[in-house]
Amino acid sequence: MPTSQTAAVDLYWIPLGAGGRCVRLNGRVFEAIQAARQRRQRCDLYHAALVVELDGEGYTIELAPSPDADTASRGVVGTGAVGSRYVEWLRWFRYEIRCCRGGSIPDLAEAVGGPCRLSSDPRIARRLLDLVATVPAPVWGRDELKAGERWNSNSMIAWVIAGAGLSTDHLRPPPRGRAPGWEAGLLVARRRGSAPRAVAI
Repeated sequence: MPTSQTAAVDLYWIPLGAGGRCVRLNGRVFEAIQAARQRRQRCDLYHAALVVELDGEGYTIELAPSPDADTASRGVVGTGAVGSRYVEWLRWFRYEIRCCRGGSIPDLAEAVGGPCRLSSDPRIARRLLDLVATVPAPVWGRDELKAGERWNSNSMIAWVIAGAGLSTDHLRPPPRGRAPGWEAGLLVARRRGSAPRAVAI
């Protein structure tokens, strides 16, 4: 089978709640409480998103709420509970892990700094796409994996990037920004041995 010659793995930092007042307000309240507890200045909150191109096809990778039963159209490769496993049977309390060919990510145009190119290596792009279906699916918003942070969409993106063998040392949100859950994803990837030796970007 011939190896693809065209590939791109791009990371985006999207302001939390871009395009949605409710999420933005809740995020600000959450950050204000966290900053007060930790006695630090408030930060802008971001969530990470991945877009992969391989063989002329685009793929969006994200963790998002489950709106309906048409999972195939969204490229759903896994699901998990939100808040508690006892209510996972209710769609309102379920999230989806998506790797959608030809998909789109809401508010991607509002990403700060534009795309950060992580790799142009087709082998890494394919490895990353294959990994998405193996992402851990603990309860969203809880620290079931004892990683020191609550698991969320940032955790999933960090886990996939680290698992693909890409260096994460230089990956940071924009200045004065914070990405809750990011370090949890990196820690779980290292702990499970899912992250091969980091490769140069």
